[in-house]
Amino acid sequence: MKDILIDALVDSIKLLPFLFIAFLLIELFEHKLGKKTKKAITKTKKLGPVIGSVLGAIPQCGFSVVATNLYVTRIISLGTLVSIYLSTSDEMLPILLSHNAPLKDIFTILGFKVIIGMVVGFVIDLLIRKKDSTQFSICEKEHCECEESILKSSLIHTLKTIIFIFIVTLGLNILITYMSEEVLSKVFIKNSRFAPFLASLIGLIPNCASSIIITEFYLNNVITMGTCIAGLLTNSGIAILVLFKTNKNLKENIAILTLIYLIGAIFGVFINFL
Repeated sequence: MKDILIDALVDSIKLLPFLFIAFLLIELFEHKLGKKTKKAITKTKKLGPVIGSVLGAIPQCGFSVVATNLYVTRIISLGTLVSIYLSTSDEMLPILLSHNAPLKDIFTILGFKVIIGMVVGFVIDLLIRKKDSTQFSICEKEHCECEESILKSSLIHTLKTIIFIFIVTLGLNILITYMSEEVLSKVFIKNSRFAPFLASLIGLIPNCASSIIITEFYLNNVITMGTCIAGLLTNSGIAILVLFKTNKNLKENIAILTLIYLIGAIFGVFINFL
């Protein structure tokens, strides 16, 4: 239990700088930036899925956490958010490198995640256009006195979110600890058509353990590459928790979660077929 508690604490603390930067950017955007600067940032939304899918591939889930907060205040588009979620690699890349996985496999998995994230992001932005009226202020929602100090306000938002993340992460760590990899490996049938759907579901678990399990299963030949990619596409780390904590629209959160799951499962089946 001590190790589980320490792991949850470490995982939460690692997110502190990312969360603080995200809230600080939001505070600056809402209260300090001029109209011309805001318009310039808004124009770059068209390139969001390209930038997002590339940056999302950086190991760990810090960037997806930052992106979640930026999306909630509509600084970035839905397509950009989804592209980042799909390309986020969390612990996948360090695991592959530590096991001396073939470079071909590493670049193939990363390539699929980045390209799928980019394409899907553009399609979403093309089909769904959010109006500026959907924007809202995190400060207004939290009723904080951000006009006094944006640093103080950003710190308050960060601490509130970290406490929430720690509690949920602790619960998930306890669950995952008692749900051994042996049990999960028996559930998977390597050549089953339903394996990508199961992998996508496991990938949605907002914890780094899910990306580790999926990657380890692939390296040990328990699952195919398509099934592995299905699980890794849906694995945006702790970002999903931040989305449900910060975004006031529960229906939208569920819709995003469902969309991510279906994209992961469908592309996993398609890649297996190839």
